[in-house]
Amino acid sequence: MPSRPITLGVLTPFLDGFYFSAVLNGIHQAARQRGHRVVVIRGTPEYIQAPSLAGDQVDGWIVVLATDGIERLARAQVPLVTVSTCAPEAGCPTVMPDNRKGVRSAVRHLIEHGHRRIGYVGYMDQDDIRERFESYKETLAESGIPFDPGIVFETENNWHSGGVKAAEAVIARRGELTAAIVATDKNALGVMSALHAAGYRIPDDLAIVGFDDITEAQWSTPPLTTVRQRFDGLGKRACELVLAQLAGEVVPPGPVLAPTTFVQRRTCGCNLLQGFLDRSDGAPDEDLGGVLARQMVELLISHPLPSDTPPAIAWPGVATVIAGYIAALDGAAPPPASELDQACREAVQLTPDVESLMGIVRLLSRSRWRRARPGAEAAESAEARADEFLERLRLSLTMARIEAERQFVEELGVLVRSDHEVSLALLSGTQEESRSLSWLDSTSAVWGCLGLWEDPMTHERLVVAGAYSRDGNPTPPLGAAYSREAFPPAELLPPSTAGGPFMVTLLPIRTLHRDWGFLAIVGPGSLEIAGEEGTVGIWGALLSAALERDALTQSLSEQHAVLEEAYLRERALSAAVRELGCPLIPLLRGVLLVPLTGELDPGRAREVLERVALGVSRHRARCVLLDITGVPRLDAPVAQALEQIHRAAALLGARVILVGVRPEIAMSLVALDIDLGDLSTHQSLSSALEDLASEGLRALRTRRNGAGGAPPRDARPDRGGRRKSD
Repeated sequence: MPSRPITLGVLTPFLDGFYFSAVLNGIHQAARQRGHRVVVIRGTPEYIQAPSLAGDQVDGWIVVLATDGIERLARAQVPLVTVSTCAPEAGCPTVMPDNRKGVRSAVRHLIEHGHRRIGYVGYMDQDDIRERFESYKETLAESGIPFDPGIVFETENNWHSGGVKAAEAVIARRGELTAAIVATDKNALGVMSALHAAGYRIPDDLAIVGFDDITEAQWSTPPLTTVRQRFDGLGKRACELVLAQLAGEVVPPGPVLAPTTFVQRRTCGCNLLQGFLDRSDGAPDEDLGGVLARQMVELLISHPLPSDTPPAIAWPGVATVIAGYIAALDGAAPPPASELDQACREAVQLTPDVESLMGIVRLLSRSRWRRARPGAEAAESAEARADEFLERLRLSLTMARIEAERQFVEELGVLVRSDHEVSLALLSGTQEESRSLSWLDSTSAVWGCLGLWEDPMTHERLVVAGAYSRDGNPTPPLGAAYSREAFPPAELLPPSTAGGPFMVTLLPIRTLHRDWGFLAIVGPGSLEIAGEEGTVGIWGALLSAALERDALTQSLSEQHAVLEEAYLRERALSAAVRELGCPLIPLLRGVLLVPLTGELDPGRAREVLERVALGVSRHRARCVLLDITGVPRLDAPVAQALEQIHRAAALLGARVILVGVRPEIAMSLVALDIDLGDLSTHQSLSSALEDLASEGLRALRTRRNGAGGAPPRDARPDRGGRRKSD
C-alpha cells in the first residue's frame, strides 16, 4: 500500500452542468466511501498531455466524454475507464447508459399509442447519440415500420439551442411525422419551446420523448416523457471498475451498461395519474393499502416499481401517509405532525412536480375506505375527518415544495454573491491579490495552490505563485518548483481529501495567447452544482483574465518607460541633428559659413533662421556664407525661406551670400520666375571667398587713400621711403 491514499484522476472537459457535475459527484461519493482521494482535472488527455500532470500520484484514470489523446494515457499501463464514449484504441472498459434498451422502450411506447411516423432528433457527433439512433432504427424495423431518413433531424449540439434550431426543420415537415424521439432532454425542451411558438399542441400535434430525465423535464409544459439515466450512477460504476483493476481483477475492455428507465409523463399522450385513479376502484378492500402505497410511489417516480420492491424502499414516508389516512377514517390518533411533514419532504425529494404531489391526495380521496364505514352518522364523521387529513396533507406537501424551492433559491443566491465577489476581486484587484488567492475567502474552497510554468516553452515545472489555506493546513512555499507530474504536492493536500467531503480540482489557467499553468483547489464535491451555472470553471477563467490583464498592464508600463526614454533620446538626438544639420563655422573674422544639406522645408527653414541669427549675434559676423550645395532642389518656398534668412541677418547688420547656385539652378530659377531679391549668389565657396578677398583689398585701399585720395597720415612714407604700415 502506498503511503499516500489511493488517488483517482478524472479528466473532464467541463465541470459544470447537470451531466458533468453529477458524474463527478458519483465518482467522488464512491471513492469517499472507501477512503480514497479524487483529483479532477479540467481538460482532455491531449490537453494535459496525460498522464503527465499529477501523474506521480494518480493510481487510476477516469476519462469523461472527451478522449482525444487517450492512446498515450493507455500506454502508461495504469487502470483506465472511460465514461459515455467508446475508445477502442485505449483497450479499456467504457461505462455507458443502456441506450438501446431505453430508446427501444420509448419507440415501442409511441407505437403502442398508434404512431407510425416517428422522427429522430439528435447530435450525431457523440457516441451515445449514435447508439440511440441505431436502436431507434432497429426498433422500427422490429415493428415493421420503414425507416425514413427524411424525418431524421441532426442538431448542432446537445443543448437547448440545438433543439430550437432543429425544430425549424421539423416544422418545415409539418404533417409528415406525428411523434419524435429526441436524443437528449435539453434538445427536447428546445424543440418543444420552438413548437409551442409555432402553434403546435404537444402531444396532440406531435408527441415527444426525450432522454436523460433532467430536473427541467418535470417542469416543462407539458411534463416531458423521457428515458431516465443516473449520471451519478455512471460515475459510481466507473470508480468501481478502476478500483477493481487496482485490486488485481481482470476487467475486460468494452461497454459496461448502466440501467435506464422509461419515464411516462404527458408529452407522449399519457396521463399517469388518471390511469392510477381508474385502476384504484378495482383493488380488493383488504389489499387497498398496499395498492395505494405502490401507486403513490410510482406516481412520484414516474415509472413502475419492480414487483419485489416494497414501496417504502423508495418512499419511507408512504406508510406514515396511509396510516394517517386510516387513523382519520377510524377516528384514531393521527401520526405526529412532524412525521407527516417529514414524509412530505421525502416525497418532494422524489419529484418537484406539483401535479404528481397533489396526485397523492387525489389517490387517497378516491379510495373506497370512506364508503366502507357502517352507519350514516359514522360515515359522515369519518368523511369529515378524512377531508381534514387530506387538507393537512395537501398543506404539508405544498409547504415542503415551497421549502425545497426556497432552499434552492437561497443556495443560488449564495453562489451568485460568491461569484460576484470573486469577479470583483479578480477583475478589479491588484496582481498580488489575484496571485495570493485571498479571493478564495468568498468561496467554499478550503485550500488552493497556484502553479505557473517556470518555462512557458517546455512546461516541465510549475512554480508556486500563490497559496491559500482556510483551516490552517500547510501549503507549498512560494517560489517552490514542482515537476508537472508532482503537482499539486500530494503530501501537502488536506487530509479531508481522502475519505472526506472534499475533492481536488485542477483548473488550467490559460488565455488565447498564453498558457499560464494550473490552479489547484480543494473544496466540496458539489462545488460546481447550481442548475446550469458553473463556479470553479468561472474562477479559472477570471483568474486567467486577471493574470493576462496584469501582464498587459506591466507590459504597457514597461513600454511606456521605454518610450519615455526613447523620447528623451530623440530630443537629444533632434538637438544634435539640428546642430549638425545647420553648423556654424567661423571661417574668417566676421565671416560665418553655414553649409546646408537635405530638404529645406518650412520647419527646417525656421531652425536655420534661428541658428543664423544666433550665430550672427554670437560671432559678431558681418557676412554669412549660406552654402546650399547639398540642398536637392531650389523652388519658390525654398527661395522664400532664404529671403527671410537674408532679411533677418540684415536686421542684425550682416549680409547673406548664397553659395552653390550652379548654372543649372540659376536657369531653373529663371524658368520658374523665382526672384532671390538682392541676395548675392555664387557658384562655389571658392568664388565667394575670392570675391570677399577682393572686397577686403578694395576696402583696405580705400582706407589707406582716405576719402580725397591722399594717403592717410599713418601711411605716409618715412625718410627711408617706407610706409609705416610696411
